Amino acid sequence: MKVSIVIPCYNERNTFEELLRRVKEVPLQHEKEIIIVDDFSKDGTRDLLKEIEKRESDVKVVYHDKNYGKGCALRNGFSAATGDIVLIQDADLEYDPNDYLKLLKPIAEDKADVVYGSRFTGGESHRVLYFWHSLGNRFLTFLSNVFTNLNLTDMEVCYKVFRRGILQKIELCENRFGFEPEVTIKMSRLKCRVYEVGISYSGRTYEEGKKINWKDGVRALYVILKYSIFR
Repeated sequence: MKVSIVIPCYNERNTFEELLRRVKEVPLQHEKEIIIVDDFSKDGTRDLLKEIEKRESDVKVVYHDKNYGKGCALRNGFSAATGDIVLIQDADLEYDPNDYLKLLKPIAEDKADVVYGSRFTGGESHRVLYFWHSLGNRFLTFLSNVFTNLNLTDMEVCYKVFRRGILQKIELCENRFGFEPEVTIKMSRLKCRVYEVGISYSGRTYEEGKKINWKDGVRALYVILKYSIFR
């Protein structure tokens, strides 16, 4: 079994080498490929990725010619993936690659086709940060569950793992953070087996580089209604 780790990246020069080191050190029993999609970074990340690509034979980098957004970066990463399983990893250090083993276990045991991490269940450690952000996240998850009839606790989580065959059945359109509700809604229509596992979380402040904001929350609300009701 081969695992493709897809990492969308935008302006993460300060964190990326450490993130890549942690990803490579995870002791997976499966073959691993790392696909990085640079979404037209302007802080020197692109130059760093070119250096990494030269010295790391198991790393593939896709370069965007403009800033399209996380959803577009993930679509292009999925297209480049050749693994049996596709795992999404953000380029910051909010999510711990040591959780890969837990995330992959339900699929490896043939219990699941899709696995979501959850920052709100499982008793793992997480940094205490923005109340309104977490409340908005829970509301969007609740609304998504209403339309999908799933009982997820963290629809907006970065850590999502798919059998690649599932992704190949889904036509994704959202370019930015609307990817999260879109893929959840479209995945739910395939009636596949979905598991959720608790993960740790070390969130960033906006001063530290956090990018998602209230406008993305509004867009997520629109996306839930768009793909649930109007399509």
